[in-house]
Amino acid sequence: MADFLIVGAGIGGLTTAHALLGLGHTVRVYEATPELRETGAGVVIGANAMRALHQLGLHDAVRAHGTPVLYLNLLDQQGRLLQAADTSAFTQKLGFDNVGIHRVALQQELLRHLPAGTVVLGKPFERFEEAPTGLTVHFTDGTTATADFLIGTDGLRSRVRRQLLPETAPRYAGYTCWRAIVDASRLQLPLGESAEIWGEKGRRFGYVPVGGGRVYWFACLNSPEPQNPRYRAYRVTDLQQEFARFPAPVPALLSLTRPDQLLWNDILDLKPLRHLAYGRVLLLGDAGHATTPNMGQGAGMALEDAAELATCLAATSSPVAAFRRFEQRRLPRTTRIVQTSWRLGQVGQWENPLLTGLRNSIMRLLPAAVSRSQMAWLYEAPVA
Repeated sequence: MADFLIVGAGIGGLTTAHALLGLGHTVRVYEATPELRETGAGVVIGANAMRALHQLGLHDAVRAHGTPVLYLNLLDQQGRLLQAADTSAFTQKLGFDNVGIHRVALQQELLRHLPAGTVVLGKPFERFEEAPTGLTVHFTDGTTATADFLIGTDGLRSRVRRQLLPETAPRYAGYTCWRAIVDASRLQLPLGESAEIWGEKGRRFGYVPVGGGRVYWFACLNSPEPQNPRYRAYRVTDLQQEFARFPAPVPALLSLTRPDQLLWNDILDLKPLRHLAYGRVLLLGDAGHATTPNMGQGAGMALEDAAELATCLAATSSPVAAFRRFEQRRLPRTTRIVQTSWRLGQVGQWENPLLTGLRNSIMRLLPAAVSRSQMAWLYEAPVA
């Protein structure tokens, strides 16, 4: 058995810790922040990722805190249907639902099932040194830790990745996003239904149930520059003006949003890497393949990563060989998701009226078989 050090206690890091402990390895997770505080946003865990959680023995614990998402509707600004996707055929075939869940609930559940002392907080990673027999990790407080292998799960701005690949940096997608989770029980929205509305002038709004009558919503606007001071100053009232002509339940969801619930972030991803495995070091989750959120697979890819890593490690006595096998199995899938999500986001944010009209017409005419083919690839890809 080997000694693994994980940098980053987000969804990917905690799930990977479960995967490694399940194989009998020693694991320590070091997290930069002094306390674990996920943002108050929601996340959809696709059936493919719920299957990965099942492989790791975590499905039931997580599933109890979410709600099934069965219908994915795409609408125009007038509320007319562009595409409707019923995922039930795929979820029934797999035996797992798509699940909407609060990120905080997901992270807390993953943490709760780890042995006490597995996660060490307040330890920002600085650098690592590799030797023939292992690694030494240096933290910014001057302390060090040693391990046989290092896994970087420290997100989009990964310091582990920066040491390996100094030239890599997050890529700005050209649009910015506000998010919140609200109690929408009084709206009595259809059970299991989520929707995304592609509006005019680069406006986009979506929502998904996350359990207990709560709904996670997001709103996107184009911005010529990241960290735009104009949008930094936006409040709920500004969003109500921007999306005033959007169909129900958009105005109602915004009216239910308190100022302290509002989150704002630019949309970023990571241009696909050529490698995830670097000898004794592995990049996993957003550290290796951060994606825009347009396919709802960001968290799911990290969960799949953890399950795939467990499979690769169980098949060989050499973790270095397992890291290489992991890279071979994961890179084609994660690269396709990053690229497809990027293109989908660009199309969804078009501003030109002629292009948006053409886009909407094409979406209405797109055969259902195309959507089914995409879902089959997304949900049915093997994780073991």
